[in-house]
Amino acid sequence: METLKNKVAVVTGVGSGIGKAIAMAYAEAGALLGVGDINENLLLKTTEDLKDKNENIISLKTDVSNEEQVKKLIDETVNAHGKLDIIVNNVSVAIGGYPITDMSNEDWQKIIGINFSSVFYGCKHSIPYLKKNNGGSIINIASVQAHNPLPGWAAYAGIKGGVISMTRNIASEFGPYNIRANTISPGTIATEMVNQVLEEDGTGTLMDDFILMHPIGRIGKPSEIAATAVFLASEGGAFANGEDFRIDGGLVITPRTRPGAGSNSKE
Repeated sequence: METLKNKVAVVTGVGSGIGKAIAMAYAEAGALLGVGDINENLLLKTTEDLKDKNENIISLKTDVSNEEQVKKLIDETVNAHGKLDIIVNNVSVAIGGYPITDMSNEDWQKIIGINFSSVFYGCKHSIPYLKKNNGGSIINIASVQAHNPLPGWAAYAGIKGGVISMTRNIASEFGPYNIRANTISPGTIATEMVNQVLEEDGTGTLMDDFILMHPIGRIGKPSEIAATAVFLASEGGAFANGEDFRIDGGLVITPRTRPGAGSNSKE
């Protein structure tokens, strides 16, 4: 197993799903952690689970669309642990499943704030600490939607594409400081967010569509994304920079079985 012993990491969106899996995997690998989530109850549960593995946890309620709250999480983690080696900008909200022409400006601003501005804030406020630390790893969670169209998800896909592009530029600009920046693009993963999409779809066939999209014959597990995040944060990933790691069971290389799946009127 890759080791993160004596490494300090910030992970956002740890209340459930991929974020929780990454935080747990980091704790198991020996990292000291600063974790955040907007849901205080879920954050408390995750923090309790993490403390079973490592007592040294900084845990703060964090709205990632709020720059000051993201900065506070990073600052307090560094104040407690003395440095920063790793940041995982993980939080996403699933807004879509209907044509972009039906999207309200309120929803557009919300998805920008949570899915895109959050990554900007995390990178902006972690890079100075990573430079001071003579390097480190930035891991931004993108999506296969940035690579493969799915009707009804244009806004979500565009923002995730922006995350990949911004990360590549950061990798190029800050690589000379030994700061590596990469993205992970998960396929369909068994998370609460995917459950939300299934409930909102209402057709009863969307999970079948999701499975058919993946040649491996199933959707993914949060732990499978976490394993890649551990690799990218470790010495094993020390020469990976500016890449997008598609952990998708082959979804991107496979034509969608039902091209229209996922697109419904918002009403």
